[in-house]
Amino acid sequence: MGETSVAELAKPFSISPSAVTKHLKVLQRAKLITQGRQAQWRPCQLNAAPLHEAADFIGQYREHWEQSLDRLDAYLKNLQSEETKSAGKKK
Repeated sequence: MGETSVAELAKPFSISPSAVTKHLKVLQRAKLITQGRQAQWRPCQLNAAPLHEAADFIGQYREHWEQSLDRLDAYLKNLQSEETKSAGKKK
């Protein structure tokens, strides 16, 4: 991905370039973008590595919870089946 100016980033949004600059400072502190200096121009570049790390981390938890919920679902279906069988025997 190439470098982009603050003005270019502000174009699609209904916020001022100064508001975009504030958002960019937050992203820069989070190391999600780098901002260079070329005379009056301060080009921004995305650093996607931390986002990939976060997605991998979240993916591990998603897999864990999907497996846990699948086991819970199987347990509840088994429990419901046993209750249905025992209710049929009582009649």
